[in-house]
Amino acid sequence: MFPPGLPGLALLLLRASVACALLMHDYGHWAAMPGWVHGAVILISLCVSVGYLTPIVAIAALVCHAVIWLAVGAALGAASLTLLFALDALALALLGPGAYSLDSRRFGRRLVVLPPA
Repeated sequence: MFPPGLPGLALLLLRASVACALLMHDYGHWAAMPGWVHGAVILISLCVSVGYLTPIVAIAALVCHAVIWLAVGAALGAASLTLLFALDALALALLGPGAYSLDSRRFGRRLVVLPPA
């Protein structure tokens, strides 16, 4: 569930990609969006980058991409870029956080030591 090694590193890079894409998408339309959207984007990007509640927050990133795209209008170039960002966030939601995340520290494998019989 929380793969270590190269798959864990790949998921770390995917989390960084989703966080940066969300921040860049928000920053590109800074003047057109209300302040609460900026706060939500920053909080979601921070949670995604450290791997906290990753599947839930990745879906929230997907929703933020849709809100930003719908608020600024649907241009052809923006639609394809938003779709690419959305697929990135959806892949992260389906794959999970990986071994190098807060989720793996909180919900990862545990060693259960039973007392001798």
